[in-house]
Amino acid sequence: MIQFAVYGKGGIGKSTTVSNVSAALAEQGLTVMQIGCDPKADSTSSLLGGRSARTVLDLIRERGGGLTLDDMVSRGYRGVLCVEAGGPTPGLGCAGRGITAALEKLREKGAFETFRPDVIIYDVLGDVVCGGFSVPMRRGYADKVFILTSGENMALHAAANIALAVDNFRSRGYAELGGIVLNRRNVKKEQEKVEELAEDVHTGIIGILDRSETVQEAEELGKTVVEAFPDSAMAGEYRRLAEAILHVCGKEK
Repeated sequence: MIQFAVYGKGGIGKSTTVSNVSAALAEQGLTVMQIGCDPKADSTSSLLGGRSARTVLDLIRERGGGLTLDDMVSRGYRGVLCVEAGGPTPGLGCAGRGITAALEKLREKGAFETFRPDVIIYDVLGDVVCGGFSVPMRRGYADKVFILTSGENMALHAAANIALAVDNFRSRGYAELGGIVLNRRNVKKEQEKVEELAEDVHTGIIGILDRSETVQEAEELGKTVVEAFPDSAMAGEYRRLAEAILHVCGKEK
C-alpha cells in the first residue's frame, strides 16, 4: 500500500491537484482513498459531483462512538474512497487535534483493513506544520510528502517551512520529502524560483502544472478535470503527475 501526503499553502490548488491525481490513479484500476485534512472540508467535493462529504469530526460530535465506516467514507468518481476529517467549531478547539481524532477514528473502525486501498492520499493544509497537521507525516501514515507551490512569495515561504518540518521530523522515522510540484501562476521567473527552492531543500521538481481555464470549467461542473475533460491537455498533465508520484513512491503501474 502506498501512502503519501500533499502539503501546500491554502489556496494554492492543492485539493484540485490531489483530486485529479486520485481520479487518474483510479482510472488505472487502483483503489484510492483520499483523506482531506483541512478544516474547510472541501478536498473531495470534485470527486463527489460537487457535494460536500460529512466530516468525521461532525459525525463524532453528533453520534459519539456509534459511527460506522459507511458514515465516514463516501465513494466518488471511479470508486475513490472520500473522507473529510473536518475541523472544530469556529473559535473553539484546535484544527490539528481534529485531524488526529479523525485519523484515529478511521484506524479504530478498521478503515484501511476493510477497504484495502492501494493508495492513500492525505490532503493537508500547509500554512502551518505543527501538532495535528504533522500527523499525516508520522510513522504508519504517509511514507512520502509532496509539496505543491507556485512561484509566488507566500507559497514559496510556506513550501520552505514544510520542507524544513519534514527534515526536522525525519529522525523520528516520519515521512520523507518526495519532491515539489509546481502549479503555475505565471509570475515572473516562476520556474527559476521553484528550482532554486528545490535545490535548497535537496529535492526535485517532479511535476509542472500549467495554469488553465479548463480547471475552473471543471470545478464549475463539480468535477475533476480528469472526469469532465478526459481528453484535455490538462487531464494529461494530471495523469503524468500521478505516474511520477507512483514512480517516486516505488511502484509503477
